[in-house]
Amino acid sequence: MESHQQVAVFGAYGHTGRFVVAELAARGYVPVPSGRNARALRELAQGHGLEARVASAEDAASLDRALAGTVAVINCAGPFATTTDPVIEAALRANIPYLDVAAELEANLDTFAHYQERAREAGAVIVPAMAFFGGLGDLLVTAAMGDWTAADEAHIAYALSNWHPTAGTRLSGAVSRERRGDVRLRYSGGQWQRRTDAAPALQWTFPEPMGVREVIGEFTMADVVTVPQHLSIPDVTTYMTVEAVRDVAAPHTPGPTAADRSGRSDQTFLVDAVVRSGGLEGRATASGQDIYAVTAPLVAEALERVLTGRTKTVGVASAGEIFDAPDFLHALAPYIALDLHPQAA
Repeated sequence: MESHQQVAVFGAYGHTGRFVVAELAARGYVPVPSGRNARALRELAQGHGLEARVASAEDAASLDRALAGTVAVINCAGPFATTTDPVIEAALRANIPYLDVAAELEANLDTFAHYQERAREAGAVIVPAMAFFGGLGDLLVTAAMGDWTAADEAHIAYALSNWHPTAGTRLSGAVSRERRGDVRLRYSGGQWQRRTDAAPALQWTFPEPMGVREVIGEFTMADVVTVPQHLSIPDVTTYMTVEAVRDVAAPHTPGPTAADRSGRSDQTFLVDAVVRSGGLEGRATASGQDIYAVTAPLVAEALERVLTGRTKTVGVASAGEIFDAPDFLHALAPYIALDLHPQAA
């Protein structure tokens, strides 16, 4: 459906931002590329026949100009520790929805802490972490919960065939480590723990044909922020296959390389979400290609639902809180293979 509505994309020339611009255009929106790099913006805009608007997170007036006439803004510009607050403030001034693709734990925690009451009182919509890390896992856990009102624990295991990080991923990771220091975060017993011990090496049994794989446990990702915001689950843990951890930790691992005309890499992923309550277990899995590319349909589908009123709340909201999780996941059928398992003893 051709809407021709203008949607600002801050950080549009980044690796993920380019996928978002292309996805929005394919859905009939008019992306408005924005960011501080005038040359990169100009090249991107010319390639798509779009209007570029130079703006900086340090210049509120430039952000206001970038968002003028748009119906929403999607923030793709990391490190989100420095861009989230200014772009949210600009969205609130413009009275438009804000969505981002932040994977930084601290940035997402700050968004919920700083804007939850204010956004709710204003009737504003702010959806953080609407990406592969954060949004997808949150939707899967919510779907796996079914009609449960609470669960004892949630586990989200990631199997990536490889992880060639973008420059943005590396920069965001460095900023998070600088903020966190020599500790890692763990959500257990309904609260955040700051741990100094090494994350455990474990085994996770993925659905066949993948089966048992070596993983790093307590490899805390954005899902661990989003899930407890709306689901009564005191223990939320994420896991990552050891090969992917080695890739992203190695300083000389190259960035992603396009393997098809869309620009996607040949990386594959499987996300396995399990919730447990007493003797019962619910499970939901999703698989696909390229964690950066799949972020685009995730955030674009979220945007479409916000703009058409297919939401369940206002304020700062996780994906599974604001959207109908099973319906949203089924809408991603062109991009992911989905398996929602019934809850069983």
